[in-house]
Amino acid sequence: AVVSTQSTGDLKMSNRRKNPNILITGTPGAGKTELATRLAEITKMKHINIGHVASENDCYDGYDEPLECRVLDEDKICDCIEGDMLQGNNIVDYHGSDFFDEQWFDIVFCLRAEIEVLNKRLEERGYSENKIQNNLQSEIFQVLLEEARNSYDPDIVDELSSNNLADVESNLQRITAWIKSWHADNDTDVDR
Repeated sequence: AVVSTQSTGDLKMSNRRKNPNILITGTPGAGKTELATRLAEITKMKHINIGHVASENDCYDGYDEPLECRVLDEDKICDCIEGDMLQGNNIVDYHGSDFFDEQWFDIVFCLRAEIEVLNKRLEERGYSENKIQNNLQSEIFQVLLEEARNSYDPDIVDELSSNNLADVESNLQRITAWIKSWHADNDTDVDR
């Protein structure tokens, strides 16, 4: 994770947030956006889809031919969302996690999907065979889970299955329970 460049005053402000920040990460096709959208609807938290932020603010720095995707300008993305992150009450949705300021997140959920399920989802998106295989290999070798564990305190990184609607419902219950617990532990009003 990025080393914090915040002043001491900014850190004190972020530690007094009235609402948590949540990162939902995982391989493309794992269900991050679906889960984050539903969670935002339930909790009234702000959903920050990094792909949308990048498109809306032209946060790209080239194109990666082998991976068949645009290269994210990570510094520009962080600049775009920093104000929201310091305020709290955000659900950030992106497959990468290592470039965000580690102080921004109170918990990180890494979604995992069975290879057959993930393959079908990526085919439905129209991904090329090369892009599908790259993403499946990433899932098999737990690349994004390990990235999250290496970028944040492992105690705040949680792995969730995301294979079907029952998993989505279970994950929603688990995360909303965590949010209530965060509010109780931080002596904030759950009902805002």
